[in-house]
Amino acid sequence: MTDTQLPKLKKGWLGFLGPGLISGAADDDPSGIATYSQAGAQFGYGMLWTVVFTWPFMVAIQLICARIGRVTGAGIAANVNAVFPRPIVLGLVGLLVVANTINIAADLAAMGEALQLVVGGGQHGHALVFGLACMTMQIFIPYRRYAPILKWLTLVLFAYVATVLTVQVNWADAFRQTVWPALSMSSDYLLMVVAVFGTTISPYLFFWQASQEVEEMHAGHKRRPLRDMRRGGEPEIRRIELDTTLGMAFSNIIAFFIMLTTAATLYAHGVKDIQTSAQAAEALRPLAGNFTFLVFGLGIIGTGLLAVPVLAGSAAYAVAETFGWRATLEAKPQQAKGFYSIIAAATLAGVLIDFTPIDPIKMLIWSAVINGIVAVPIMAVMMIVATSPNTMGRFPLSPLLRAIGWAATALMAAVVIALGWSIIK
Repeated sequence: MTDTQLPKLKKGWLGFLGPGLISGAADDDPSGIATYSQAGAQFGYGMLWTVVFTWPFMVAIQLICARIGRVTGAGIAANVNAVFPRPIVLGLVGLLVVANTINIAADLAAMGEALQLVVGGGQHGHALVFGLACMTMQIFIPYRRYAPILKWLTLVLFAYVATVLTVQVNWADAFRQTVWPALSMSSDYLLMVVAVFGTTISPYLFFWQASQEVEEMHAGHKRRPLRDMRRGGEPEIRRIELDTTLGMAFSNIIAFFIMLTTAATLYAHGVKDIQTSAQAAEALRPLAGNFTFLVFGLGIIGTGLLAVPVLAGSAAYAVAETFGWRATLEAKPQQAKGFYSIIAAATLAGVLIDFTPIDPIKMLIWSAVINGIVAVPIMAVMMIVATSPNTMGRFPLSPLLRAIGWAATALMAAVVIALGWSIIK
């Protein structure tokens, strides 16, 4: 690759799609599927606008994260650590770890329940096997071999495109409500908006994509941060832009189809209370048939296998960077003990929650709400870092990207404030 060309597609479409594609696909995790399913079941086509509206904001924020990682050669936590006082960094990382652990528990529970519906057996046992499998692959498979596995897992999301083809959709009504929705200030409506925004613009994706750009840098032929290069680097920025834009588009299109499927079936038949993604799959069986049920259910398992490692990995990157530990999936376990310990602890904590009296199923929607709340301070701090000339060097954010990044931060804050106001009024 020269400094004046886009990356050549020598390895096909997977050759240039990487951190952006995986981050976008991981956003449609089982708890995200539950959120989108509940939105469609509870409000019909009236929530479709949310995944269209959030797309440019999602692209901008993830672009900023990716640029931070590739330009500086370090993840989000490491860059925040260099700018902000230690207590702020520890507070933000602590919020991320708590939110991720809850999300892992919710995802594993949904995967266990989905497999139970398909093949029988015990839900908790299935969740344990899934958790151990995800943890083992992350710890013992080097990044250069693990990244392609994650890329191929993104294909499972096409299952939700297939489900739309099996149901009766009122396309005219869906289009009308997407472009001209009937907004509401009720607490239920705002809670769902925060949940959709929180599962679409999620903090764990910020840390994951930035750190994956660092992994890609070390695995590539230009193993230096872009700001350390006296010239060139523009093709890498263009690759990031293409990868991230397509990855986030893929994510939101799938979310749109999930919401569309449940709106056209569950909402249309008066089934408006869906608490889990597996429950959505089961409810689809009598309304849309066994094929739709099976595809929807297996999709939950596939997306979980992609998302759980991303959740655990992003927590590990954040903690390891904060304390100056080695943070890379390319290292052997004995070479990055602290990093892999966090992956193991976050995953096992999620598994253990599934064996306690706490009902992780009830945390599915709330995990998305928590992500939405946690995203606000993390986005604000991240924007301050990304707009610092000392951080970005020759690659400052464009005025448009900077404006959309701050607008996304303000939007998330406004929605969270509106939710709080609707609850206490």
